[in-house]
Amino acid sequence: MKEGPDSRLELKARALGLLARREHSRVELARKLAGRAESAENLTALLDELEARGQLSDGRYAEQRTNTLARRYGSGRIRQELRAKGVDEALASAAIREAQADDLERARRILARKYREPAVDREEHARRARFLQGRGFSFDVIKQALKVDPEEGH
Repeated sequence: MKEGPDSRLELKARALGLLARREHSRVELARKLAGRAESAENLTALLDELEARGQLSDGRYAEQRTNTLARRYGSGRIRQELRAKGVDEALASAAIREAQADDLERARRILARKYREPAVDREEHARRARFLQGRGFSFDVIKQALKVDPEEGH
């Protein structure tokens, strides 16, 4: 195994290998490559080159990650995840905008999957609210999702 930092070509090959597996944010890719780079300037130059060629895009990463997380989480949790990966707030907001529109329906589907019966008492109602809150749904969405549907008679 080679000791020491990677050459520019090796670092680029490593970066492209990571990007071929899945999208990465700039901050995430920089963190993964930092220990292998000869210098911070080389790493910055490589990341700039990858962005200029369209091979690295925080916007594309935000959209892909939002789509993946939206199956299980609310927009609050998705925003938190994107921030943790270094995605700019404007890009995160743009990617989350579509997911926010579906938050209520997604919360109801998640509840229906996890709980087959309606809540029978306050404790169960509160338990379900905490569950949805942990999934990143807003208070308004949780309140609407937990409302009893008069058509179902529950």
